[in-house]
Amino acid sequence: MVDRANRPSALNAPSAAAPAPQVEITGSGTSSKVTATLPSGESVEVLLYGATVISWKSNGGKAENLWLSEKAALDGSKAVRGGIPVVFPVFGPPPKSGHPTSALPQHGFARTSRWEFLGKATSEDALDAAGSSVKLDFGLYSSNLSPEARTAWPLDFGLVYSVTLSKDSLQTVMNVRNEGDHSFEFQMLLHTYLKVKDISKVSISGLLGVDYVDKVLNATTHKQSDASVTITGEVDRVYASIPQDTTTVLESGTPRFDVVRDNLQDTVVWNPWKEKAAAMGDFSPDIGFTEMVCVEVGAVNGWQKLDKGEVFEGGQTIKSLL
Repeated sequence: MVDRANRPSALNAPSAAAPAPQVEITGSGTSSKVTATLPSGESVEVLLYGATVISWKSNGGKAENLWLSEKAALDGSKAVRGGIPVVFPVFGPPPKSGHPTSALPQHGFARTSRWEFLGKATSEDALDAAGSSVKLDFGLYSSNLSPEARTAWPLDFGLVYSVTLSKDSLQTVMNVRNEGDHSFEFQMLLHTYLKVKDISKVSISGLLGVDYVDKVLNATTHKQSDASVTITGEVDRVYASIPQDTTTVLESGTPRFDVVRDNLQDTVVWNPWKEKAAAMGDFSPDIGFTEMVCVEVGAVNGWQKLDKGEVFEGGQTIKSLL
């Protein structure tokens, strides 16, 4: 056969489009849920009620990273026990009187309000060509609060909560905007329940030398003197002004989670232990306290102030280290 130097080259067959993350909305009303799944199997589930993340699976969808009570209300009847409830605009019981949040319930209204699903992000920094991450945005505004919440906190605001699922991490970021004519103060916290195998083998590092308020010891202030926090009974501590941005949860000495704060300086470490867990009607199973630890990033030491038109943004990236 004669070789023709100028023969036409073979036509390239069009390459198949890279698999894209799948986003699905299921349920109705306060039971509506948004589920995002990566082509590699990792997934996240977010209830519109409270914009509460109730499941985050890594390792191809095989490893659940969040603890969710078996009796958690997922129908919008009360705040969800487990996952990542959103706390805003007050953390814990509000000041007794004389503060704009005084009429609000514990932990505010964000976790018990129905949010809007604003859609998935298509920006290149959040949704790359390989389909290895997807960003979901949720919104809550003063105009769609319940009449009770609006009466208790009659200020004009906008919240956008962004949940970004990647192969080995979950990022949750809150954007707070003052849309009114008057300044307001707020606190915010992401009440993350991390799932562990055995609380007796868990330690938490990255808090050495940090001052904390111990709510179990009559809200007295202490300094973290041990390199690791271990859980051997009820723990309810508010660590404030943490200099480093990463707190690590270890199991049997092996890192399991990195919790990386972004523009948030405080972290609550909480485990109710046996007696407190038994007293909660929606905490199940009874031994569930041995399978969870809360590491909650936030801005709760004092108040954040926003003047008219100002914006605050803070959040976390949780890395699964399996």
